[in-house]
Amino acid sequence: MRRTIEQGIANLYPGYFALVMATGIVSIAAYLEGMALIAWALFVINIAIYGFLWLLTLTRLLRNFPSVITDLTSHTRGHGFFTIVAGTCVLARQFQIIAKESAPAILLWFLGGLLWVILMYTFFTAVTVGELKPALETGLSGGWLLVVVSTQSISVTGARIADNFGGVWQEAIFFVTLAMFLLGCMLYVLIISLIFYRFTFFSLTPQALAPSYWINMGAVAITTLAGSTLVLEANQWTFVQDTLPFLKGFTLFFWVTATWWIPLLVILGLWRHGVKRLPFTYEPSYWGMVFPLGMYTACTFQLSKATGLSLLLLIPHYFVYVALLAWAIVFVGMIRKLMRDLNTASPAKRLSGA
Repeated sequence: MRRTIEQGIANLYPGYFALVMATGIVSIAAYLEGMALIAWALFVINIAIYGFLWLLTLTRLLRNFPSVITDLTSHTRGHGFFTIVAGTCVLARQFQIIAKESAPAILLWFLGGLLWVILMYTFFTAVTVGELKPALETGLSGGWLLVVVSTQSISVTGARIADNFGGVWQEAIFFVTLAMFLLGCMLYVLIISLIFYRFTFFSLTPQALAPSYWINMGAVAITTLAGSTLVLEANQWTFVQDTLPFLKGFTLFFWVTATWWIPLLVILGLWRHGVKRLPFTYEPSYWGMVFPLGMYTACTFQLSKATGLSLLLLIPHYFVYVALLAWAIVFVGMIRKLMRDLNTASPAKRLSGA
């Protein structure tokens, strides 16, 4: 069993902090919809998960540093590390919204920002200067949009902590959040163009259509949340007030884009599992599907408040149950897989030849 655990750490999926992202945003969505008990339960679970994943990550970093670098500089796995940034900022937002605790949120936000700088420029430098590059159809996936998600997570959380500072610091943080929002918009346009091109002009197998492609929607959903948060905090900074018409229109544009993606992704999922008969088997990338569902719930709720479009509130009232159900199914699938792996690795099983 010890050998199995060591192998699991050595081969740890770089994007496993998507579990923190998904749990955190579903918790926030539940809280916004008045499900305080569920929100708090998921909040406590998320704190434990976050600490445990950091323990595994740091252990891997110390024991398997070369493999970490190999993953970070890879077109197919490097983007997974951006879940650490997004997971950190989502947990910070849980402290803001659910626990009403500013100090942990501020510390986590600064940690997320530091990690963002390190990962952003390490990853893009590596994939740019590397001599051996994969073809577009094998090197590109929905996971690349985690770059957008991490960038917008800095914006979302930063906009809410700025009022804990005064004077020039408050203005500086607001400027950073606005800049990150706009940078995230630019990155989404660049990356989604390549993904759409890959969808429509290259052969797509059921195996290649991974759950991470749901981040096509999740990235614009968190962009919507970032824009909505800036609008709601506009009274804190005159410059944002001057750009409100632009911000509201741009934010609504991204919400419409997120909404457009949902039916298409559902249809593609039915094709993958219904037509092509690919069985449902747990894999960590399924958290990349749960996160967008929770994020769409939260962003629609906040967009309604930011724009005054109360008719939109009907969507999160029902969509939150979809997000909670998806989280529960994937969480049970994860636990079952872990139990199977540990059971297979037990001494009794090995001796019996099982």
